[in-house]
Amino acid sequence: MREEFERLYETYHHQLFQYLFYLVRSRETAEELVQEVYIKVLNSYETFEGKSSEKTWLYSVAKHVAIDWIRKQTRKKRKSDGKEYEWTEREFEVEDRAPLPEEIIVQKDEVQQVYRMLEKCSEDQKQVVLLRFVQSLSISETAEILGWTESKVKTTQHRAIKTLKKHLEKAEEDYLKRRQANEQ
Repeated sequence: MREEFERLYETYHHQLFQYLFYLVRSRETAEELVQEVYIKVLNSYETFEGKSSEKTWLYSVAKHVAIDWIRKQTRKKRKSDGKEYEWTEREFEVEDRAPLPEEIIVQKDEVQQVYRMLEKCSEDQKQVVLLRFVQSLSISETAEILGWTESKVKTTQHRAIKTLKKHLEKAEEDYLKRRQANEQ
């Protein structure tokens, strides 16, 4: 069992960290959550039936660990505000306009611009783009992790790309207008 666990850790640790880091936007928290994922994996590996790949199983566990953490943070905030009640899984999809940490943004301007425009997408669209294009997962793996149909992943991916394209074109148009105004 120890060898299997070490193999899983070595193979997927970095990818899971990146995924969780994007979701929680904190290096320390992402590191803690990765450890929590592997604790859950260690405790439940014997019951893993192999109905999915190890990779999608790990991402699914990571997604649920992140959702639980976000719910816990939200409850703490609500409790301190005097508004304590249960949240549904849809509450996980709260819009967050905070910029992405510099650590995950590649220095190229085009990639930075895409990441900024990704913030204008819905949470579902962000999840799909992250899993499909940043983590390079297949449509079926993404569907399995998110608990969706492949059709929903394809539709959400299409809408995300359309949204990104619209916002990137608008940003380029605005840039050209500013540049033209500065030249006059």
